[in-house]
Amino acid sequence: MSDLNDIRIFLAVAKERSFVAAARQLSMTAPTVTRAVSALEERLGVQLLLRTTRHVSLTSAGAVYAARIEPVVEAFEAVADEVRAETGHAAGLIRLNVPLSLGQRILPDVVSGFRVENPGISVSLTLTDRFIDIVSDSFDLAIRISEPPRDKSTIWRKICPVRRMLVASPGYLAANGTPKSPDDLDEAACIAYDEEALSETWELSSAGRTRKVRAGQVLAGNNGELTARLAENGEGIVLLPAFIVERAIADGHLVQILPEWQAPELWLTLYYPPYEKLPMRVAKFSDFFENFVTSVRPV
Repeated sequence: MSDLNDIRIFLAVAKERSFVAAARQLSMTAPTVTRAVSALEERLGVQLLLRTTRHVSLTSAGAVYAARIEPVVEAFEAVADEVRAETGHAAGLIRLNVPLSLGQRILPDVVSGFRVENPGISVSLTLTDRFIDIVSDSFDLAIRISEPPRDKSTIWRKICPVRRMLVASPGYLAANGTPKSPDDLDEAACIAYDEEALSETWELSSAGRTRKVRAGQVLAGNNGELTARLAENGEGIVLLPAFIVERAIADGHLVQILPEWQAPELWLTLYYPPYEKLPMRVAKFSDFFENFVTSVRPV
């Protein structure tokens, strides 16, 4: 089995073009990855990789070996998954990419509960609010809160809608008044929550009426927790998913405004690479996550 493990490590280095990046992906140390590739090269009697101080590249022999061996490893993994499916057991590593706020608030309990039921599955978590390329970044599953997906190169699974709320601090409202309609909103005080920390347009609807408000003229951030704290500090009004602000509302640090005016629903969605068949470990996590966020702790 050491040969197979070393081959998996070599393929990760070949794809990432970096020992450090491969080590990060595999949850290993860089020296361990380096030793595994060197051991494989010694057994094969050929040099597979060219190492320089700046980057790693495949030799001619390494390119041929990677092209021939990768389908074999994938077939091995597929057969192993099929055998595990027959017995109801799943094993292996799941690499997850999750939005920062959702990951911090929900994923620790999700992963702990999942590991109790599936001790043979290991989990690697990366938290980021930016949209990632799930294929090139080598993730097995990405969890996203966004508008309906448009990317046709991935597979997705909608879990549930995510409600958003307009909120501001009691201090801000005391100083500036409580808006009665979107027309009362001071756009200079509307904080944008945008992937690239740029401005955003809020489209608010109520009883067949629609108003658009431009946010981010003065303040914008690419993280929900950050923009929520800015609002708590009295910097203005922000539109955020309810699960980010519900605790601050309960504690009296934020107040919902214009509750009758709703922004378009976002969806909590699972994104997958273009699998021919969902690996059992990924399917099990997907089912566990869906049950958790719809039954145990709804978002």
